[in-house]
Amino acid sequence: MTDTPHPADSTASQPTGAADVASLEAELGTLRSRYQALSAELDTVRQTSAADAEAAVTAARQEGRTAAMAEINHQLVHAELRAHAAAVGVELPAQDFLRLDAFVGEDGAPDTARIGDFVSSLPAARTPAFAQGLGLGRQGGSAADQLTREDLSRMSPREINEARAAGKLNALLYA
Repeated sequence: MTDTPHPADSTASQPTGAADVASLEAELGTLRSRYQALSAELDTVRQTSAADAEAAVTAARQEGRTAAMAEINHQLVHAELRAHAAAVGVELPAQDFLRLDAFVGEDGAPDTARIGDFVSSLPAARTPAFAQGLGLGRQGGSAADQLTREDLSRMSPREINEARAAGKLNALLYA
């Protein structure tokens, strides 16, 4: 038992003929075709993963937009309600009693049609049955600084001219 290689074994492992070359070329051809198939499969996987990543980015953007809209929906709806109520002249119930989600459309924006219907269904503001300014004394107005004929009878000509220059006689002169 020696450790030297047997000369017959070394010649058997080396290609010696045309048959061996043909078998190696056939093996090389199968390896090339396998390489091309695996390369095509890798390209398909890369394209699929790129499409998946793109879909994930689009979904993340949509989710972010939805989350942002959900945060400000109540404020937008309440502002729309106040604007419609002010335009019609009605008073809104307290915000605690309103379900603001009912006024949000499919796209997440305030639904102005629903808001308009709700505001138009509210009762109109009542006008007071009696005068509100009774017993309060003089409240001002356009004639608040105007002098009367009785005031003129107690004034000197110089004071009358000063009052006329100040516009305090306009009600008497132009009425």
